[in-house]
Amino acid sequence: MINMNDIVREGEPILREKASDVILPASPEEIEILASLIEYVQNSQNPDIAEKYGLRPGIGLAAPQIGVSKRMIAIHVKDEKGVLISYALFNPKIVSHSVEKAFLTSGEGCLSVDRDVPGYVHRYARVTIKGTTLAGDEVKFRLKGLPAICIQHEIDHLNGVLFYDYIDQNDPFRVEDNAHPIER
Repeated sequence: MINMNDIVREGEPILREKASDVILPASPEEIEILASLIEYVQNSQNPDIAEKYGLRPGIGLAAPQIGVSKRMIAIHVKDEKGVLISYALFNPKIVSHSVEKAFLTSGEGCLSVDRDVPGYVHRYARVTIKGTTLAGDEVKFRLKGLPAICIQHEIDHLNGVLFYDYIDQNDPFRVEDNAHPIER
């Protein structure tokens, strides 16, 4: 089971690397790693397990955050209607996106960043994602709102990008044209 000691922190070079594709079918070790990513986000949202193991709550996790430079992510987050969106994916890719942008009014955080970084992170309001599940099935789906922001955050980790790279250093709370706020 992944715990906070396994999470790579800001400043480690792996967080700035472009992760390698997973050659499919995935190896048993890669399947185990991806399964551990989704297990962490699920466990971190369970108050009893999180307290017992000292887990910081998270809605997503990428393999580079545990020191593995491969294209694997997990998200476990509810949409605006309370529907659980839960995916563990090999080689996730954004295949299309909206022109419209969105941002979290509370800002973004990251399990690899132990400090508060104030400011708005503008992302696509809607995205279509392709990837391969733990079972080896190729999937394609659309996300909007918080789940869309979450999956873009995780895919960024696969490209060596951290959320605060998007924050306007001169005006952190500037709202881009065509961007709408999402309360969290």
